Amino acid sequence: MIRASALTKTYGRAGGGRFPALDGVSFEVGPGEIVGLLGPNGAGKTTLMRILTCFLAPTRGVAQIGGCSIADDPRGARRAVGYLPEAVPLPPEMRVDEYLRFRSALKGIARRARLGAVDRAIERAQLGDRRRQIIGTLSRGFRQRVGLADALLAEPPILILDEPTVGLDPNQIRETRSLVRELGRERTVLLSTHVLSEVEALATRVIILHHGRVVAALSRRELEAQGSSLEEIFARATATSEGPPE
Repeated sequence: MIRASALTKTYGRAGGGRFPALDGVSFEVGPGEIVGLLGPNGAGKTTLMRILTCFLAPTRGVAQIGGCSIADDPRGARRAVGYLPEAVPLPPEMRVDEYLRFRSALKGIARRARLGAVDRAIERAQLGDRRRQIIGTLSRGFRQRVGLADALLAEPPILILDEPTVGLDPNQIRETRSLVRELGRERTVLLSTHVLSEVEALATRVIILHHGRVVAALSRRELEAQGSSLEEIFARATATSEGPPE
């Protein structure tokens, strides 16, 4: 469902030279997996998410989303993905259902199918009692749910979630994790986070990213077989990997 091969993204430095935000990242995510992309702040997680969702072009490397190349068929790749960014850009003056109807039109959902798509997304994101509320009056947790409902509108087979619980209170975190776990039963999910407990609670497999490189990749079964906690493995992987070249 998701296949990345040698993805690299470099930026220019103020004093000259190039800085690699991503450096040869390769991995695969199969159907029905919930894979946690774990790394400290600045590891390159958001850059990778933006490349996979076709908002950013890689400097080198290739990726396929749902069988579609992000370079050759970006529209097909985007149709296969529901994307929840870390900071969800929402119009504060619109009501929840109005915004979702607008987004369903942008996503190319047929006019006669839009109301049903909005109703299903609102139900899955547990927004039924907020559907007529003005977005600007919602708590951060409910705004996050609106972003998730948006990601679900076109019934994509793949969900890419960037820090889905950042800034939420403990109750909202529990509710969001429960929802992601439920969605993972029928979709492929790539979940980016810097929170170890998030991966432990949700993921069937973890990919650890540091300085723009994959420094470890383990299934839950492999993690248990090692007899080490995820915290210990994460600490070793991020301590021994070298930083980006100067």
